[in-house]
Amino acid sequence: MDEAEHDLQSISDTALWVAVYRARETERRDALFRDHLARRLAGVRGERIAQSLTPGRREDWPFVARTHLFDQFIAAELKAGADMIVNLAAGLDARPYRMELPASLRWVEVDLPSVLDYKETVLRSERPRCQVERIRLDLAAREQRRELFAQLAEGVRRAVVVSEGLLVYMEQEQVATLAEDLAVPATFSRWILDIASPGLLWMLQERWSQQLGRAAAPLQFAPEQGPEFFVPYGWRPIRVESMLKTAARLKRVSWFMRLLALLPESTGKQGNRPWSGVCRMARAGSAQTPHTSGSPVARD
Repeated sequence: MDEAEHDLQSISDTALWVAVYRARETERRDALFRDHLARRLAGVRGERIAQSLTPGRREDWPFVARTHLFDQFIAAELKAGADMIVNLAAGLDARPYRMELPASLRWVEVDLPSVLDYKETVLRSERPRCQVERIRLDLAAREQRRELFAQLAEGVRRAVVVSEGLLVYMEQEQVATLAEDLAVPATFSRWILDIASPGLLWMLQERWSQQLGRAAAPLQFAPEQGPEFFVPYGWRPIRVESMLKTAARLKRVSWFMRLLALLPESTGKQGNRPWSGVCRMARAGSAQTPHTSGSPVARD
């Protein structure tokens, strides 16, 4: 087998990799979600990449738990009245084709041209359940993204930003400026994101640094402050869910891991403890809606 067939070649290839876990979950009898497009989007190469990075299926659970939590948080925001989803670094996400969504919803996907070109080719015969717009943009270009955010904010009552699997590849300063830019539009009321602890980042770097380094996609962002990192930049956490505790509750991990999940944990600082979570953030100054899913933010 050509080595290039099972190695990450660029950060865009991570979208193929992650799609595999959605496909595997879909193929289970007790699937937590059904993504009928995931296998086609991942392709043979996506499966080979996944096998090289996470042999077997014992480590599928973080990706499955993350997808499930994002689904739950998005559904809660739609119930609360969101009329736009802004999906940053959307990759091969197929939620507009698989979730129950109002036809009037605007779902905006932002990603690199190569990713969205490939996605549109694969999905050309599929019909989404809402209004899908795709914008080709490198999110590292700050002026262009600020212009985009301002444009998207016009004529919208309540927009929700989604950034699944994005922030970990960014430097801390880049995350801070992105948070600042997202906090400017008054109609960007919520932000759903995932983060890892410094302890988990170290473990992942030890395991995947060589492969991700070759793809120019190093893992970088894991704030010591946890979700509170975003407070100075205009966002406050209103829900934080541990991926391990979620996977344990949904029976996607071994009995040993379920026992570990019983240990108490903070939703704030995690330090050297290996931890990852999905956060539902509110823009500072925005009204807080009733909690419809997830666990309340714990305070140390």
